[in-house]
Amino acid sequence: MLKRFIPVILFCLFDASLARADTVQLKDKAAITGKILARKHDQVIMDIGYTVLAIPRNQIEKIMEGDGPQRVDRKTPPAAAAPPEDKSGLFQSAGASLPERSVRELVGQLGAAVVQVRTPGGLGSGFIINEEGYLITNFHVIENETQISVEVYHQHNGQLERKSYKQIKIIAINKFADLAMLKIEDKDAPRFVKVLLGDSDALAVGERVFAIGSPLGLERTVTEGILSTKTRPMQGELYLQTTAQINPGNSGGPLFNLRGEVVGVTNMKITFGEGLGFAIPIEAVKNFLNHRDAYAYDNDNPSNPYRYLEPPSRARKETDAR
Repeated sequence: MLKRFIPVILFCLFDASLARADTVQLKDKAAITGKILARKHDQVIMDIGYTVLAIPRNQIEKIMEGDGPQRVDRKTPPAAAAPPEDKSGLFQSAGASLPERSVRELVGQLGAAVVQVRTPGGLGSGFIINEEGYLITNFHVIENETQISVEVYHQHNGQLERKSYKQIKIIAINKFADLAMLKIEDKDAPRFVKVLLGDSDALAVGERVFAIGSPLGLERTVTEGILSTKTRPMQGELYLQTTAQINPGNSGGPLFNLRGEVVGVTNMKITFGEGLGFAIPIEAVKNFLNHRDAYAYDNDNPSNPYRYLEPPSRARKETDAR
């Protein structure tokens, strides 16, 4: 009698597991059934029995759990997916994804936060990340330079007024990542328009992006294109590749998505081709900012790109005792 009931029991257990299974409906009408292990801001992790899949959120139409369907809007990820990344308030990321808008609208809003960085050796671009005047540019824009000026376009009565600031302090530099953080310290400097930092990991290939910068000194030039790839290996690093036109003078400027968030820092192009521009992913910039003390510029030794901090007092005492 026991043997006769075993197949029935197994069937019931299998049927019950199917009833509790989760289903992810994709935008191409396909569906994946299994157990959801984790939900992240850019992907859903699902166990389908013989392997584990990472499903990008921008490919998901809806999620149907065992107790019913749940729609997923990739423009509104779970609030818990965007914890504060910088407790010091140096920069800000969007707490929830913003709606997509046209490039025309975004340029009018963000143009004042994009600046021109000038040195005796040339010029580049940059963008302000903090109302107090902190900004990001490329290291190669200010390399071997100490006389730096920043030109900002302030919005006043519906018009843009150009102003040049001369008191610029180098806060941190990372030669190997080609990043530099500066600060405008002019006494008459107002509160500046800032940008929000986005999430380059959440980008999708083919997504529209645009750059604002000063190619060949032509300030406030806007170029639009698509993201060609997210992980182009160049010189041992991974870059965003875009068809948005990048030229000398764009270096250090922002690459935006259509939600108005900076997703990359434009820094180079292939000179013998067209539509082959590259940008440093914004995740690398966040890492640079979050660890800025390790890259702090030492005014006593301008040739040294790093400032080596003093060891903790206990370690220092032990060394002295020897």
